[in-house]
Amino acid sequence: MNAAPAARAWQRMLSGRRLDLLDPSPLDIEIDDIAHGLARVARWNGQTSGECAFSVAQHCLLVEQVTGKLAPKTQRPWRLAALLHDAPEYVIGDLISPFKAAVGLDYKALEQALLRAIHVRFGLPAELPATTTHLIKRADRIAAYLEAVQLAGFGEAEAKRTFGRPRRMESVRLRPVSADEAKARFMARFTALGGNARKPQ
Repeated sequence: MNAAPAARAWQRMLSGRRLDLLDPSPLDIEIDDIAHGLARVARWNGQTSGECAFSVAQHCLLVEQVTGKLAPKTQRPWRLAALLHDAPEYVIGDLISPFKAAVGLDYKALEQALLRAIHVRFGLPAELPATTTHLIKRADRIAAYLEAVQLAGFGEAEAKRTFGRPRRMESVRLRPVSADEAKARFMARFTALGGNARKPQ
């Protein structure tokens, strides 16, 4: 009796790369694919105000911006890591936190394997220093609070209970932009932070 063929675990990207989701190789990762995908993935399952969805690309830009506000002396490689912190979502999408908890550790392991490959592709250590990881997670929660209050319909009290209330972030104002603009901004910031977009051989 013939065994059933293995299920396809790779996705073809617009760059022509085929990324194996179960065994991701840095050689199959391109920044243009990441920026293109993240600019088209909506935060909050699309439940945000404005003419456009607030994309994961914009969220990543926000987290990098907040990281700089929290720790202005943060070196460029770690700012780049902040920009790329949700990069795996260009292929696996943005699951809201309650759903991630329901899916369990297998999802988290897949996400982390993709993130390690992305780090290696762009010259970062596969595993970030603990202090950098903590800083980015703190910035991520602040970004979530700002998005929740300004775009996702949360009251301040509810957002504070869920995410904690940030200090000194009153000047950060959010406006969803088109996918094309979000991609362009993401790519520009990647370049400004010294990201290496050269194609691997």
